Formats: sequence, structure tokens, C-alpha cells
Amino acid sequence: MDSQQLADKISQLALEKKGHDITIMNLKKLSDVADFFVMVTCESDLHVKAIADYIETELKEAKIRVWHKEGYSNLNWVLLDFIDVVVHIFRRETRAYYALEKLWADANITVVKDDAPIRSVPGSTT
Repeated sequence: MDSQQLADKISQLALEKKGHDITIMNLKKLSDVADFFVMVTCESDLHVKAIADYIETELKEAKIRVWHKEGYSNLNWVLLDFIDVVVHIFRRETRAYYALEKLWADANITVVKDDAPIRSVPGSTT
């Protein structure tokens, strides 16, 4: 599975657990940090934990292991690092405060819609 496929898989897993405002940021031409960020918004601490746990468990079954994770102590922002894809799972207010989409505004951002095809929006902040 390449990094694009992994980012797509992670976004679909987040959708299955009712994640909101899911975006995939393509950083390949901008940074060596990762190829993609997947951003997910949640409504509660339990929702953040449920999505993070689900993504990690489902990918572990596919023999894809998380390299690093953090944020479980307060559950406002959980980060799952799969090397080429980094997943950011936020509480709504935390995502708005840090505004990573604005920091990486040059990235090609794909907005993931429920029951709709994924569409690419260059430079989008939504």
C-alpha cells in the first residue's frame, strides 16, 4: 500500500466512525515530514479516542503499525504517525485553534465527503 492509498484508507476508517471535516493534505512537494496529513474533527474526547483506536486496530490487522502516537492523555488532539502518513484527530475547538490547514496552505487539500467521491481542492482551507 503506497502513502496515497494509506491516506485514503485512513480517511475511510474515520468516516466509518463518524469523523467530520475530514481532509487529506498532500505534502509531498512541500516537506520531508510526511507525504500526507489526514485531518479529522470529533465532537468529544470519547469520539477522538474511538476513532484513533479504530484506525490503529484496523491498520494493525492489515500489518500496518503506528510508529508513534501521542495525545491520549488529554484527547484534544491525538496524533498517529505512520511515517508517510500522519493522522491528526482533533476536538473541533482544538482544530480551529491550531488551524494546520492555514499553516500548510500551499498543500493540495482533498476534502473527504460522506457518501460522495473524494474531490481535490488545491489550496482549500475547508
